[in-house]
Parts: sequence; C-alpha cells; structure tokens
Amino acid sequence: MNFSVFSDDYYMGEAIKEAQKALEIDEVPVGAIIVCNNQIIAKAHNLTEKLNDVTAHAEMQAITAASEYLGGKYLKDCTIYITLEPCLMCAGALQWSQISKIVYGADDEKRGFSIYNQSVFHPKTVVKKGFRKEECSKLLKDYFKSKRE
Repeated sequence: MNFSVFSDDYYMGEAIKEAQKALEIDEVPVGAIIVCNNQIIAKAHNLTEKLNDVTAHAEMQAITAASEYLGGKYLKDCTIYITLEPCLMCAGALQWSQISKIVYGADDEKRGFSIYNQSVFHPKTVVKKGFRKEECSKLLKDYFKSKRE
C-alpha cells in the first residue's frame, strides 16, 4: 500500500506499526499515535503486561507522551490514531484532553466506548471509525487465536 503522508491511512499505518511492537513483546496488539500539525508527536502501544498496570493502554501512554511533548494537558489541535476502539477509560482520558479528532480501526464489541455512550467525548471532537479495520482486526484476532492454541 502506498499512502500519501498526512493522510488518515498513512497515520493509521504508523499506529499499526506500534501495535506490531506490542505483539512482539506479547502484549495485546494495540497501537496509537498522536499527530499535531502533520507531525507525529507521540507513539505508543499497550504495556499492561510489561508494566503490570491495567491503565497502561496504548491511548493512555500516547496521551501522556503528547502532553509532555506539548507542555500542557490539552490536545485541542491533535488527532489520535488507534488500531482499536478506545475503552471507556481511554475515552474518558481523551475527553479530558479535549483532543480534536479520534480515528480508530477495529471496533471493540465487548469493551469499546460506543457500547456504553456514544457522546463520551468533548463536543468538538470528531470521531472516525473503521480506518484499515480489517488489518487492525486481523492483528487482534490472530493474537487471541494464538493464545487459545
């Protein structure tokens, strides 16, 4: 696939690379990146097993890194790209950050924010779902299949 830089597809590809890093260390393969002014300012993947911390989701790691990079807690002019629909915890953190745009790949039918509340985000936040959904879903399905074998 050849995607132009500064497109949702390109940035989701970068989030997928982060998910693959999680997979390599036996974490649930979820990746996230945060972009501001067409520049990636944070990259993260799940670290819940490595850190023994249930809050160490990719989104939480990325929010912390982006806030540190920007020197403030609000991500008003930023977009987060996540390979999996945020859970309610991560959705709450994204709401508090006032992030401008959320783009995610695979739906999380068991724990995703949308099964609880569609309007959990800041009123000005734009949410786009389903970007490279099949690729993101396959990473997760293959990971959990390998765990059952």
